[in-house]
Amino acid sequence: MTETPQPSPHRSYRYLDVITAVFITALLTSNLVASKTSTLFGMTIGVGIFVFPVSYIFGDILTEVYGYKASRRVIWIGFSSAALASLIFYLCDIAPPAAGFKNQDAFHTILGQTPYILAASLTAYFIGEFCNSYVMAKMKIWSKGKHLWMRTIGSTIVGEGVDSLVFYPLAFAIFPLLFNFPSAAWGWGMVFAVMTSNFFLKVLLEALFTPVTYFLVNFLKKAEGVDVYDYDTNFNPFVFEDSNTPSSPSKTPT
Repeated sequence: MTETPQPSPHRSYRYLDVITAVFITALLTSNLVASKTSTLFGMTIGVGIFVFPVSYIFGDILTEVYGYKASRRVIWIGFSSAALASLIFYLCDIAPPAAGFKNQDAFHTILGQTPYILAASLTAYFIGEFCNSYVMAKMKIWSKGKHLWMRTIGSTIVGEGVDSLVFYPLAFAIFPLLFNFPSAAWGWGMVFAVMTSNFFLKVLLEALFTPVTYFLVNFLKKAEGVDVYDYDTNFNPFVFEDSNTPSSPSKTPT
C-alpha cells in the first residue's frame, strides 16, 4: 500500500487556474455560438454542441486530478460567470439602439437572451455538472483509480443525460407554455428526438477525446504531484470548503 499524494493546506497549483479558465471559456462560448445551426451527416445541430462537451471533459479532469472540492468551486464560478454574462447580454440587447446603429437585428440574433431558455440552460448546467463530478469521484473510489476511460465516459453519460433531460423539456416544452409563449413550444416528439440525438453526439465526442483526457490527466498528476481520492468528502453542492485542504489522507493499492 502506498499513500496517494493529497493536497496540503494552503497549497497552490500551477495549472488549476488554466484548467478553470478553459472550463469557463468553453461554457461561455457554447452559449455564444448556440444560435447557429449546421447540417452534419444529414442532421441539423446547434454548433454549440462541439464546444459544450469540452466543459464536461475539463470537469472530469478537475475531479480526477484535484478532487470534488476543487471541481465544486469551479462549477460555482462557471455558473456565476454564465449568469452574469447572460444578464449583461440581455441588458445590452434591450438597450435602445442609437440612430446610426444598423445591426440591432444581428446583435439580437447572436447575443439576445430568451429568459426562459436562459433559466433552463443554467438549471441544466448546474445539476448536470454536479452529477458528472459526483459520479466521477465515486467511480474513482470504486475502481481504485483504474480504468479512467470508464469513469470519464460513465460520468458523462450521467451528467449529459441529466443535463439533456432537464434542458430540452424545460426550454422547449414546459417554460414556453408556463411563460405564455406557446408559439415557441415544440411537440414532445421533437423534444425527445433532438434531446436523444444531441445526447448521443455529446457522449460520442467525450469518447473520441479520451486519449486527450488521458494525456492531460497524466501530465497534471505528475506536474502537480497530486491525485485526490474523495473518501471523506462532503458532496453537498452547497457546502463551501477550502479545496486545498484534504478531508483525510487516503491510500490506494500499488
